[in-house]
Amino acid sequence: MQNRYIAHITIEAQTPLRVGCGNSDFFQDAPVQRDFNSLPMILGTSIAGVLRSLYSQDKNIFGYQNGREDDGEGSKVIISNALLVDKDNRVNEGLLVEKNSFLKLFETLPIREHTAITHKGVARESSKFDQEVVYKGSRFRFAIEVIDNKEAFDELIEILSNPLFRFGGKTTAGFGSFKVHDIATLEIKNIDELKSYSSSLNSLIDSATKADKKLDSYDKYNKYTLKLKPDDFFIFGSGFGDEDADMTPVYEEEIDYNEHALSKRKILIPATSIKGAVSHRTAFYYNLKQKRYADKKEGFEKLEDIVGENNEAIKAIFGHKKELKEKNELGQKGNIYISDCFMEDKDSTKVFDHVSIDRFTGGAIEGALFQEKTIADDREYTLEIILNKNIDKEYIEVFENALTDICKGQLALGGLTTKGHGIFSGKLDKNGEVLYEIK
Repeated sequence: MQNRYIAHITIEAQTPLRVGCGNSDFFQDAPVQRDFNSLPMILGTSIAGVLRSLYSQDKNIFGYQNGREDDGEGSKVIISNALLVDKDNRVNEGLLVEKNSFLKLFETLPIREHTAITHKGVARESSKFDQEVVYKGSRFRFAIEVIDNKEAFDELIEILSNPLFRFGGKTTAGFGSFKVHDIATLEIKNIDELKSYSSSLNSLIDSATKADKKLDSYDKYNKYTLKLKPDDFFIFGSGFGDEDADMTPVYEEEIDYNEHALSKRKILIPATSIKGAVSHRTAFYYNLKQKRYADKKEGFEKLEDIVGENNEAIKAIFGHKKELKEKNELGQKGNIYISDCFMEDKDSTKVFDHVSIDRFTGGAIEGALFQEKTIADDREYTLEIILNKNIDKEYIEVFENALTDICKGQLALGGLTTKGHGIFSGKLDKNGEVLYEIK
């Protein structure tokens, strides 16, 4: 009998998780994947895809097929679905008659509002959509089984500490980052041990070892840390209003396994918002370096090829979608990973009243009074960004110029920036070394 190496792994979401089910429903454009108990889950195929992409040795352990020929090889790796961990540190592998109060927290999940922004800084037509996400702090458990290859098994376990070990969609824009919470391993050497082994994800709980720290494996990546303080007010909009204002900041809760409850709401700086601002400024610096200007676009079909998503630096760092077939260009995933920033809410807000003015009469337009609620907080916020080192130095240089502009207060973040909001200043570190610090 071939030896079998088995691990039961509990992972904890460091950022919200976006694993879609591929369908829309009456309430959301993109709801998350759920199991037979209507609880969030991660399909084993998603986990296998991530592990396979990060695995450095012979890919044949995951199996292969030789075109239309009959020869090939089956996978030597078996990966289960990842099920949600309950407050009792167990997963529910059977049908629940009634959910406890903790599991009921997952019936209604956070909704992220999105809209695509053009190179002109305005919303693209018909581009607004929403996505359901799983709370930060949620835990899932899955099993990995490798047949007769201890070296491959050890590497797969090591991959779990890789900073790019992320699941689901939008992983380059803040979603799907995990750390290993605990892990239990087992080696089966004979048929008797195999008969006594239970495949239940709850069977190895007692032998699990805590793994609270996620290793920083950044040999192939640059890690940027921005420590920023707002100069005044800022707002990352929720898309909704409340009893005080028509426009409010976005907040989000986390799952707390110690209290078996949701945390107090937290101020959220979404990575998607940071990504949009940084990519636009990166394109600006690259065009400046190439001496390409908006009023001189000879050789380009349209303005987007200079300042939009077709810019060379943007495509290399932030990725790009697949082009038309006649262009014969495949899409590319981004080489950048930005994490959401959460901060305890101290309910420090400032409401601004506004009214639109009739330019002809100089008076207020009827029904045009509106309010916006901003965050008034001078605490330090930390943003973390990971960038693949295997990128042209020219692109990295202009990208770092964009990050420096944030620390200088020259690149505003969030909404209502034309009204003076969203100015930050602070320090930029690269792999622990200071690149820029405001004096």
